[in-house]
Amino acid sequence: MTILSSTFVKTLFEQHKETALFGKWITFKNIQPLFEKHKNCFEIRQLGFSELQKPIVQLKIGTGKKRILLWSQMHGNESTGTQALFDLFNCFSNSNEPILKTILKNCTLVFIPMLNPDGAEVYKRVNAKNIDLNRDAVDRLAVESNLLRAVLDDFNPKFCFNLHDQRTIFGVEGTKNPATISFLAPSEEISRSITIGRIQTMNVIVAMNSLLQQIIPNFIGRYTDEFYPTATGDNFQKLGYNTILIESGHFPDDYNRKFSREFTFYAILQGLFHIARNDKFVEYKSYFDIPNNKKMFFDVIHRNSNKKDIAYQYIDKIIDNQLVAHLEIVIGEDPKTKIGLNEIVFEFKFI
Repeated sequence: MTILSSTFVKTLFEQHKETALFGKWITFKNIQPLFEKHKNCFEIRQLGFSELQKPIVQLKIGTGKKRILLWSQMHGNESTGTQALFDLFNCFSNSNEPILKTILKNCTLVFIPMLNPDGAEVYKRVNAKNIDLNRDAVDRLAVESNLLRAVLDDFNPKFCFNLHDQRTIFGVEGTKNPATISFLAPSEEISRSITIGRIQTMNVIVAMNSLLQQIIPNFIGRYTDEFYPTATGDNFQKLGYNTILIESGHFPDDYNRKFSREFTFYAILQGLFHIARNDKFVEYKSYFDIPNNKKMFFDVIHRNSNKKDIAYQYIDKIIDNQLVAHLEIVIGEDPKTKIGLNEIVFEFKFI
C-alpha cells in the first residue's frame, strides 16, 4: 500500500488551492465562473437542471479503465467537499506531477461538484421540494436524484466518493478530539455483513486513513454503518458500486472548515492514487481500528459551580444575504456528559 508523502500533498494543496472559494456558503454562482478555466483539460457538460432550473454540471477527465464517480453538495449546506474538488481540478489542470498523471492514465474520473444547487442557494440540507437527496435513492422523487442515478447507470463506476459535512457534535471515541474527517464503507443490508464490495471500499479507506493519521493523528473517525434502506451510499453499495463516504467535520477553531477542506483534499487525492495503483483491494481489517464517531461535543458549555451547566450549539442562517451563526440553548441533554469546544467556567462564591 503506497501512501503519499505528507509534504507532497501539503505543497500541492498550497500551490493549487482554489482561492475564489472560501467560507461555508457556496452556491452555483460561486462555482459557475470556475468551469471556464478547466475547459481545456476536462470534458464539461450540463447534465440537466435542478427543481428550480439551476444547472447541474459534470466534469470528466482521464483515460483509464478504472471508473470513479465523485459528487458533492447533495446536501446544499455541506460545501467542504465541493471546495476540495475544485482544489483538485486546479491540480489536474495546472500540474505535471507524475502522481496526477498516474491517476489520469489508469482512471477515468467523473465529478458532479454540486448536485443540489437549490439547497445550496438558500443554505439548506434539502432540495427545493424539501427532499433529502441522501434519503431518496429508492423512490427518486427529486430530479436531482434521477440525474445522479442516470450518471451511475451510464458510467458504471468501480468506486464512488460521496462527499458530505458532519456537525460539530461528533468526536473521535477514546479521545477528546473532534472528528475532523470520518469515513464509512456503507452496509448493503441490515446485518452489516462484510461483503466483497465492502472489503474493497474499506481497503481504499484504510489508505486514506493511513495518510491522514500522519497529518492529524487521532482526529479521524469511523461513521456508523447502520443500514439505511433509502440512503444513497447504502443502495449504491448494494447495487455493486463501491461507495466511499467522506464526512468533513470540525477541526479546533475551524468553524469555516478551512482546515477540514484541506484534509478532505488529502483524503480524496490519496484515495484516487490508491485506486489507480492497485488492482486488488483486499486488506481491510485495519478499517475497524479507526475509532467510532461519537456524539460528545457542544459548541459552547457554560460550567456553573452551583447551578446546572448550560449547553449551546451554533445555528447557521441566511440573514440579509449573509451567512450568520448564532448560539441556541440545547434542551434535553446533560452537558456534564459532554465536552464543550469552548467552555466558560463560572465560579460562585458566597460571602
